[in-house]
Amino acid sequence: MSHSLRYTVNCSLLFTELPVNERPAAARKAGFDAVEFWWPFESAVPAEGDVDAFVRAIDQAGVELTGLNFFAGAMPGPDRGVLSQPARAQEFRDNIDVVAAIAERTGTTAFNALYGLREEGVDPKTQDRTALDNVVAAAKGVASVGGTVLIEPVSGAENYPLKTAADTLAFVAEAKAAGAPNVAFLADFFHLAVNGDDVAAVVRDHAAEFGHIQIADVPGRGEPGSGELPIQELLAASQAGGYNGPVGLEYKPTVASADSFGWLDR
Repeated sequence: MSHSLRYTVNCSLLFTELPVNERPAAARKAGFDAVEFWWPFESAVPAEGDVDAFVRAIDQAGVELTGLNFFAGAMPGPDRGVLSQPARAQEFRDNIDVVAAIAERTGTTAFNALYGLREEGVDPKTQDRTALDNVVAAAKGVASVGGTVLIEPVSGAENYPLKTAADTLAFVAEAKAAGAPNVAFLADFFHLAVNGDDVAAVVRDHAAEFGHIQIADVPGRGEPGSGELPIQELLAASQAGGYNGPVGLEYKPTVASADSFGWLDR
């Protein structure tokens, strides 16, 4: 391998025993210089003081914020994103400005936009059109900070329409065709494997197109080594195939978070 991979700790699944703003320092103490988060606030447009406190926590911890989700509704839980929900389009649009402002202050350039579930009584075509309009707006909104909007397949939610790499790559291609060149595929090895994709084949065919990688073992979504997914091999193949970004540790530790990094040969 040409260089060692950089790992970024997903502080929405790791160090959850601590308040949100104490997690970046805990990641630093565990030896990492980068963190990523799902949307860390209750609402799409949080109070300014709450945003300040979050940014300050990252600064003071001495870590880089490498990734942030757009507002996604209640996560984990009933929503799984709002990109495709017509009733929440304005909420999502308002959130874009907040995300871009955080990006300006932190240097973050990777932003995960979760598609959202199919809604009863809403035409799927309408939802897909909403998602496309919103992703183009999001891509334009973060373009000025050099940002990329990431789209990922999700498992464990029957009504989530992007389940496979093919589903997700098709939507990414649609976004690019609609005038958003800075939209990319988020290869979440856990979700891909659970949904039955051949993860090695996805890596082989698309590694150079990955906008980001996130990992957790299968089954269980624990740290690498707690399940059966050949994560180290998949990461090596991704690097060999042209992926050179960070790798998000987006797992639910089976032990205390600080003790869950033994699999890493650092």
